[in-house]
Amino acid sequence: MSENTHDKLPIRMLHDRVLVRTDSPEGERRSGGGILIPATAAVGRRLAWAEVVAVGQNVRTVEIGDRVLYDPEDRAEVEVRGVAYVLMRERDLHAVAADRFQSTDSTGLYL
Repeated sequence: MSENTHDKLPIRMLHDRVLVRTDSPEGERRSGGGILIPATAAVGRRLAWAEVVAVGQNVRTVEIGDRVLYDPEDRAEVEVRGVAYVLMRERDLHAVAADRFQSTDSTGLYL
């Protein structure tokens, strides 16, 4: 499946809903040092990054293509054309990372 398949989803989000595609599948992952961590390893509460693929008309702070930080335990999954997505409300997002936040005259810190 091509990388831009999600650009033409046959779905329209309503109200303050955000549809995201997770960065990595559930299961095994690698640490920064390259150590393989099995899916069964117990970890504390961990937030996850995802890419926004659709937004409702009342969403004000995120746009399609932004990367957002969310809690994977508070999610509703949906499958569209064989691809798994996560559906959530805008207020359930913890942070937004986007190129539009970069500014040369800013003194604040951004993700």
